[in-house]
Amino acid sequence: MSKQAGLPVLGQDDAACCAPMVREPLGEGAAAELSRMFKALSDPIRLRLLSLIASYEGGEACVCDLTGPFDVSQPTISHHLKVLREAGLVDSERRGTWVYYWVLPEPLARLSALLEIPAAPVKAGA
Repeated sequence: MSKQAGLPVLGQDDAACCAPMVREPLGEGAAAELSRMFKALSDPIRLRLLSLIASYEGGEACVCDLTGPFDVSQPTISHHLKVLREAGLVDSERRGTWVYYWVLPEPLARLSALLEIPAAPVKAGA
């Protein structure tokens, strides 16, 4: 019977096993940056916009396609998109007269990792 040296399991390092809040408290800078993202997502229109952009085929949407589902004016949609962009959740590119938006996966992964907590162990007799 041979003993193999500890082979690393890809995608499971110490940083990935536990959420940041479980490992250690957030620093001031990280808390400020993450709170800006959460604040941007706290508005229902912005949350829906982010979901709408992410759900488009190819992962990007023209601003012309983002105004229809909402009962607000185009300048209001533009304002909400600007807030999402300034929070670092989406990026955009002008192509001719239209602007196209896409979701940035890294910031969303950071938000998700922050909120992820390990499952509580099941207590015997519970």
